Amino acid sequence: MCSGRVDLGFILRAFSNGMDGVFIGGCRLNECNYVTHGNYHTLNTVLLVKRLMEHMGLSPERLKIEFMSGAEANLFVETVNGFVKQVKKLGPLGESEGIDRAELKSRIAEVTKLVPYIKLVNQDKLATRLKSPEEYNDLFTKDEIEKLFREVVSYYIDPAKCQACSICLKKCPAEAIVGGKNQIHVIDQEKCIKCGTCFEACPTRFGSVRKISGEPVPPPLPVEARTIVRKAKA
Repeated sequence: MCSGRVDLGFILRAFSNGMDGVFIGGCRLNECNYVTHGNYHTLNTVLLVKRLMEHMGLSPERLKIEFMSGAEANLFVETVNGFVKQVKKLGPLGESEGIDRAELKSRIAEVTKLVPYIKLVNQDKLATRLKSPEEYNDLFTKDEIEKLFREVVSYYIDPAKCQACSICLKKCPAEAIVGGKNQIHVIDQEKCIKCGTCFEACPTRFGSVRKISGEPVPPPLPVEARTIVRKAKA
């Protein structure tokens, strides 16, 4: 499999399943057989996940990426053996970091839920082609990651503007929108992945989906108050 297909969510899932370390091997940079050069995207993804790991309280040394050719078996063995020794020295996931299993799983779940949003916010940087290892530490900073989580956006359907057209409901990839015919739609904030699909899909003539940042989301409209009463045609 091309290393360019390694998704941010795949790495987080591995740690959520209890893996003590994750190693990713890819073709050498600038030697990709595909025009997309997906290994650059994977490198950037790894650099991003390392910062996310720091945010969660995990050692970023538990994640490693190395580029080599298929003919460098000795380098592969040497690199993997070295990484295994490093992970063993770190110990079981969360133990050396002082995080119990339940708390760790909760932290990873919270970040995993925001994967679509994280990728959307960082799409330009994830597409960057870094020229040297000296640039790695500056691509994503701790301050940027802290700001990202501090200013996470939310989406809310204004009940006064919703026309129950169901466009947002049908397009939501997380099935986080509740509604029906002549029923004001409501976003389930627990299921919402912050992707912004509903915001983009809502017809401009309605403009019922609000993008909220830095303030609490209004409480959902009670079920019994969601029915839209249409005016009878004359």
